[in-house]
Amino acid sequence: MPPGYRAIVVDNGSTDGSAELALELGAVVVREERRGFGAAAHAGLVAATADYVAFCDCDGSLDPARLPALLAPVMAGTADLVLGSRRPRRGSWPIHARMANAVLAWRLRRLTGETVTDLGPMRAGRRAELLSLGLEDRRSGYPLEMFLKASLRRWRISQVLVEYAPRTGQSKVTGTIRGSLTAVRDMSAQLTAFSGQLRAGEVPAPSGQEPNSRGGGKLL
Repeated sequence: MPPGYRAIVVDNGSTDGSAELALELGAVVVREERRGFGAAAHAGLVAATADYVAFCDCDGSLDPARLPALLAPVMAGTADLVLGSRRPRRGSWPIHARMANAVLAWRLRRLTGETVTDLGPMRAGRRAELLSLGLEDRRSGYPLEMFLKASLRRWRISQVLVEYAPRTGQSKVTGTIRGSLTAVRDMSAQLTAFSGQLRAGEVPAPSGQEPNSRGGGKLL
């Protein structure tokens, strides 16, 4: 972890002793009984106490050393949500998952006008504003719901390139048919809800404030 950063590790059903190891190494470990990516991510967000927060998978695929680069635009006041756009190394990203991500990014560009190329798991923002989004999905649709609600509120969304290495262990999403189908179902529900809000003209402002000027995302 970079100097000045605190690791919050969320355990929502681990059986391999990783939570205990994280605790021994000095991380804050939060227990979340509900299974699901969104349940774990949101539990960490709620448990955080800093003004600025960042999300990062714990499987070795992403380097926490890149977190300051993601947070820099948020702390400088030039972005509200920064996404880590993955640059894959050999063997790090199954072809079917990469193709699905490319199709999703294309749909998001058409729907929102944001210049998004990847909806990866590494991201950064202000804790209070992220909580104000009222995120409800507790499974695979959590990252997409965050992005879509941020776009609806005219947040400034940008991207920073991050290296994506082969992960340790098997992914419960892209590594299994059941996980992949669950992710597709969860994300389809989020896209349907977003399209309905667009048709209804619902564009709420965050926390009672006026929306930020919409400039579209930018790859930094």
